[in-house]
Amino acid sequence: MTQTIRIGTRGSKLALVQTHMVADALRRVKPDLQIEIKEILTSGDWKPEHGETRLAEAAGGKGLFAKEIERALIDGEIDCGVHSLKDMPSFLPPGLEISHVLPREDPRDVFLSDRYGSLAAMPAGAIVGTSALRRQAFVLNSRPDLKVVPLRGNVPTRIEKMKAGQVDALILASAGLTRLGLSSEIKEYFPTDKFLPGAAQGVIGIEVRSDDMVTKSAVGLLDHLETHLLVLCERAALQMLDGSCRTPVGAYAVRKSDQKMHLRVSVISPDGRDVYADDIEGTVQTKEEAERLGQIVGLRLKARVPPGLLTE
Repeated sequence: MTQTIRIGTRGSKLALVQTHMVADALRRVKPDLQIEIKEILTSGDWKPEHGETRLAEAAGGKGLFAKEIERALIDGEIDCGVHSLKDMPSFLPPGLEISHVLPREDPRDVFLSDRYGSLAAMPAGAIVGTSALRRQAFVLNSRPDLKVVPLRGNVPTRIEKMKAGQVDALILASAGLTRLGLSSEIKEYFPTDKFLPGAAQGVIGIEVRSDDMVTKSAVGLLDHLETHLLVLCERAALQMLDGSCRTPVGAYAVRKSDQKMHLRVSVISPDGRDVYADDIEGTVQTKEEAERLGQIVGLRLKARVPPGLLTE
């Protein structure tokens, strides 16, 4: 009997590109598999009437990009959901899990502008658009003389808004631009040691019901173990901090050797003035070791960061 996998996704161009990446990978490893893609409108999908309210200010935060997909998953209307993992809350609903991830794309944040070649080249008072509080905080940390405003919409929409003069520049994720074939728009790549990426940035995650062994088996060959270890480490730190869209947190893990992994985590105030950072290096070969490394840094930082900054 031919197996059918129903995949739920947001309807944005980037979400569909990423979902088709998963579907194509599935077809390569399981040629007889039937795949249905179901587009689901989520609360986080921007519409003109929403204005430019920053996601962090909306009830639900990161969960706005996932809750309708997760509801369809819980109700059995789909078998798995495909997400940009950086947009997922650090804690998932009971009974759901991110079971598999694809190899990580470039995790860096990037600068786009039709007027300036870099963030440093922007004059005082110039306007930068971003939907992420973390990106706002890092921009203001290095350039407190700039004005940072919320800018919502999918990637092409935000680029159109910039070209129309609504803002002077954008800060976006390199991964999304690459997957959309828009890398030529990038003027500057920010180094990860200066502009720490969000946890799991650049990673596509597949969410399933924990007890659905049939779907887990079908997508099992797609899991990129090394990427999975990295994002487990980063997301474990976020969980200890209870980080959400309302908390500017950067978390980035890299493999230093066959045995060792390095993790750096930063919590930064929205105005960019106060930065609390910690890093750790340890042996990571299993998922449990990856999570433990992230938990250590998360707990150490939580003891130092003012409680109000984590709950704003």
